[in-house]
Amino acid sequence: MSYNKILIIQTAFPGDVILTTPLIRAAKENFQHSEVYFLLIPDTQDLLKNNPHLKEVIIYDKKRKGGPGFWKTLNRVRRLEIDLALIPHRSFRSAFLGKLARCRRRVGFSTSAGRIFLTDQVIYRLGKHEIERNLLLLSFSGIQTKPILPELFPGSEEYKKVERFLSKNQASFADELVCIAPGSVWATKRWLPEGFARVAEKLIQEEKIKVILIGSTGDKVLADSIAGMMKKKPINACGELSLLESAALISKARMVLSNDSAPTHMAVAMRTPVVTIFGSTVPEFGFYPYGEGNGIIQKQLYCRPCGIHGRNRCPEKHFRCIREISAEEVFETVQQKLNEKRVQTS
Repeated sequence: MSYNKILIIQTAFPGDVILTTPLIRAAKENFQHSEVYFLLIPDTQDLLKNNPHLKEVIIYDKKRKGGPGFWKTLNRVRRLEIDLALIPHRSFRSAFLGKLARCRRRVGFSTSAGRIFLTDQVIYRLGKHEIERNLLLLSFSGIQTKPILPELFPGSEEYKKVERFLSKNQASFADELVCIAPGSVWATKRWLPEGFARVAEKLIQEEKIKVILIGSTGDKVLADSIAGMMKKKPINACGELSLLESAALISKARMVLSNDSAPTHMAVAMRTPVVTIFGSTVPEFGFYPYGEGNGIIQKQLYCRPCGIHGRNRCPEKHFRCIREISAEEVFETVQQKLNEKRVQTS
């Protein structure tokens, strides 16, 4: 069966959009004559700029801060006359939008809150990585896809912006750079600021690395507090670069140190090694750094995991999953990955 127009709906966080990019490629490769559209929220639209597999990105502002809301987005999708909607986002609203938009065939997961609006349900496999789960949405038509790494496409505009930023901070792409992403929406996913400060200081002093703290504007206060604990200061890029500009920076870095959050997947998309710290969540949820050459740091405790997305505070009140991860352990893992990268590029 052929589909003239395919719509992918993913209105969740940046990391979720990055992990859906393999589905974009797979949809286009398996339905070569189809136009592929992607529906997301304003905060994540930058991630899909320059994606060669997409016909168009459609913006849906769930919070309605001046952007297109539900009904405007619905009418836009209706006019497209979508033949196939692939809906990895498991919210009621995403499936409902696909139904109301008269998408002829609507494929989503069996665990979707809006599964009543789907024409085809695919079993949500807990034991698989999110990338592999998303690719299973194509199995409704008998398609079996091989694993595909996520991908982002920063262009010359993004690289020039990063070069200018680095130059202002006495750095360049020629330097050995390490990006540290200390933030997360969830408090129980964030490793301790003093831990990041200690590792960053050791990288600067012992490895002669230029450390760049990356994240959103909301992470700037956290990054400032980390820098305030250090004698040798890192470069603070929080709030200074867009998502795609951050991806451009990461592509030039030796490696990334991150919590279980979007920068982990951004690093994988840019083929840069990443060490990911897991606190209250666990890799078994399927959001670990995909592929080879990456590292995971975690502590096995009776209380992990305490939630799918993390929490605002530790329900056990001891926060051992984070507090028991030492700066020495993290530094040794980062140092090992750095040395591996140096051998590969020497």
